Amino acid sequence: MRQPRYRTLLAAALATTSVLAVPAAPAGAAPAPSPGIVVSDGMTQPVFSFADAIEERVWVETPLDTDHDGVLDRVVADISRPRETATEGFKVPVIFEHSPYRKGTWNDVPYPSVLVDELPQTGLTKHLRSQSQAIGIQQAKANLPGTLDDYYVPRGYAVVLGQSIGTADSDGCPTSGDMAETLGTKAIIDWLGGRAKAYNAAGEPVTADWTTGAVGMTGVSYNGTLPNMVATTGVENLKTIIPVAAISNWYDYYRANGLVVAPGTYQGEDLDILAQYTAGRARAEGRCADEIAQLTTEQDRITGDYSDFWRARDYLPDAKKVTASVFVVHGLNDWNVKTENFAGWWDRLAAADVPRKIWLHQGGHGGPGNTATVTLPDGQAWTYKQTENRWFDYWLWGVRNGIMTEPTAVLQREDRSYTTYANWPDPGARDVALHLASDSATEPGSLIANGPRNERAEQSFVDEGRTTSPSTLVAAPDAASANRLVYRSPVLTGDVRLSGRPEMRLRMSIDNRDDANLSVYLVDYGAPGSTTRPVVVTRGWMDPQNRTGWSHTTAIKQGLMYDYRWTLQPKDYVFAAGHRIGVVVFSTDQEYTLLPLGGTRLTVQPGSSRLTLPIVGGREALGF
Repeated sequence: MRQPRYRTLLAAALATTSVLAVPAAPAGAAPAPSPGIVVSDGMTQPVFSFADAIEERVWVETPLDTDHDGVLDRVVADISRPRETATEGFKVPVIFEHSPYRKGTWNDVPYPSVLVDELPQTGLTKHLRSQSQAIGIQQAKANLPGTLDDYYVPRGYAVVLGQSIGTADSDGCPTSGDMAETLGTKAIIDWLGGRAKAYNAAGEPVTADWTTGAVGMTGVSYNGTLPNMVATTGVENLKTIIPVAAISNWYDYYRANGLVVAPGTYQGEDLDILAQYTAGRARAEGRCADEIAQLTTEQDRITGDYSDFWRARDYLPDAKKVTASVFVVHGLNDWNVKTENFAGWWDRLAAADVPRKIWLHQGGHGGPGNTATVTLPDGQAWTYKQTENRWFDYWLWGVRNGIMTEPTAVLQREDRSYTTYANWPDPGARDVALHLASDSATEPGSLIANGPRNERAEQSFVDEGRTTSPSTLVAAPDAASANRLVYRSPVLTGDVRLSGRPEMRLRMSIDNRDDANLSVYLVDYGAPGSTTRPVVVTRGWMDPQNRTGWSHTTAIKQGLMYDYRWTLQPKDYVFAAGHRIGVVVFSTDQEYTLLPLGGTRLTVQPGSSRLTLPIVGGREALGF
């Protein structure tokens, strides 16, 4: 939807408003040229006519030939920019969103079966969750899809919407997250910086002489992953990125500690399914069939091991190459792009001392909503959209609005109010080990911080994950269950905040088969006697055959006790006073893992097992 027409420049400005000429830019930010944008309260204002915006499409040449036709692939970029970039020589920075979801997706991609003892089912179809619908992507029309151009062009930016290589109107074949897709994205940034070629519909060369060359990227989900990918190349004119609900390691999206794990309960989806979806059926079954078949083979749904295939789609090791600033945005209850994807990325950015900010909300897969509002320690309140605006203004226009001196972390608490912290995870978090304890072979056990424990006691359960849901396994913690084990803490005497990654260490045997799924849920069980449903705080999964590392499978011996250690998905959560912390141990997770036949028996030694929680204030704050 177009916004109302604005005057090209404000003739009469408020006292708090100024026309920005050439401010002193922060380190790494692009200086603002003149004539100018208008800044009020540290934000650019909508003073350029959106109705008069120039819109054009270019085809940017990449260094790739992903469809092996002997011709370099070109990727499409649709552009919207202020009219003044043509009439007055006004040069503007660019906000760039790249996407594989623009048009022509294959909505009925056949999914493989997750019943691992059977051959893949033919004709089993599901609709891959259309993330393009979730973030409002539409088919191309005169007004660019989405709202980035509506909002930012009037504020003195150009907006570029790209189409990923092998998708929509771009050439090539999709490669789902590897260097080819990264370089296809980078080509557009290179063109904006004067280092690559582009052509119009008539095949004539086109230059981006209307831009300062400074680029900021943003997007949600896959559209947010592409900024992470290209930032690791260190491309010089990419000044900042805002990845929302974004992937930093595709292994952490489709696997977990050697186990094949579905994103957000979309059982059967894997990297090849995603490639087919984004390619569209004609391309996936036609000229790109061989490339997608290779993805199917190399992704390896048999062992689930981390391999060179996944390393090519793991951006964490290259975070040290990032020269752009990064504003990370993620939902703490996102079970599609799970929280390890933001947390692992954040940790690596911190290690590389990348300028950064983080906004965590209580929602699921997506952003916090433009009107989500945080009040800073100085009393000023900003919505998420204003924060995004101020971030781009600082890094692309050089507006000195103080955003980098504000608290690093914005976090939405369980009551949906926002607060700020110096960093994330909370610097005051300390690991506290809680031991599993039980003197009964069948009854629910306890989580204890100190005291004697019977290290020889054993408890067993039988996997029936095909027929028993996780919600059933989490429920009724006072009752014994044949299909799971549960351990709970004493009643908490005060609020207890978890901030970071819980870790499970389990001594366990698989008694009658050569392998099993291994799943653990951390649960808020509320107050004793409460009728409130338990809250699943976070989850974690592991393949016992990957006990010595993600990258290799090691056989187990039936009935032999092994020590298993793995982290659950990172979380920030407050267990309220009067509640009890619980951990549920089971095997097959009907919503996330592959589903073998039931009947596998697993035996745990609680006294030799423990759950470690990152508690703000450490053991003293835990209160028991």
